[in-house]
Amino acid sequence: MRPFHEIEQAAIARKGSKDSLSSALLTPKSADDIARVPADRWLSEMSKCVFQAGFSWKVIETKWPRFEEVFDGFDIGRLSMMHDEDVERLLKADGIVAHGPKIKSVGENARFLQSLAETHGSVGAFFANWKRADYCDNLRIVQKGGSRLGGKTGQVALRRIGMDTPIFSSDVLEALKVEGIVARMPSSNKDFAAVQAAFDQWHKESGRPFTQISQILAFSVG
Repeated sequence: MRPFHEIEQAAIARKGSKDSLSSALLTPKSADDIARVPADRWLSEMSKCVFQAGFSWKVIETKWPRFEEVFDGFDIGRLSMMHDEDVERLLKADGIVAHGPKIKSVGENARFLQSLAETHGSVGAFFANWKRADYCDNLRIVQKGGSRLGGKTGQVALRRIGMDTPIFSSDVLEALKVEGIVARMPSSNKDFAAVQAAFDQWHKESGRPFTQISQILAFSVG
């Protein structure tokens, strides 16, 4: 793979200038800020991304205040007790998207987050303690322990909350393919090990967070 400064130069060329690239880059929240994010906001953002997957993001965004009402503010204690009768009831609720598996995932993700809170003291504490060197391992905990959070869905939710995370968008995957890292969405141990090694190396070279490395990769080809 190329040195990161070459990838960054390609991104600058495509964005038009170094300032244009810099203005487009996001800065992740600090660990302290992540630790303070309430549990219900983690569940809300994860749920929003689940419902937006394969659907109009704008429609879901417009409807989201109603989702907040129907799902009791995404209180993980209440929703961790969701059962099949609740899913049937919610399928008939006005103002949300009636998609049974996605509605069911809210309860499943509430139980996942509750288990994290019980083990780590709070949901925020679990995510605040993530280390860059363990990023892919931690991401797989979310993908395997959560519901419908695979692919880029879980990463989008984490990015929106402020976590330092890549997003395996089509442009990022194309860039990773160009650099000879992976040829598809990472799924195997080998894939994730290759991605982790590449991002570790690029972070060492540039000092940039994974969020910005991911964005620059996307801009270098998109």
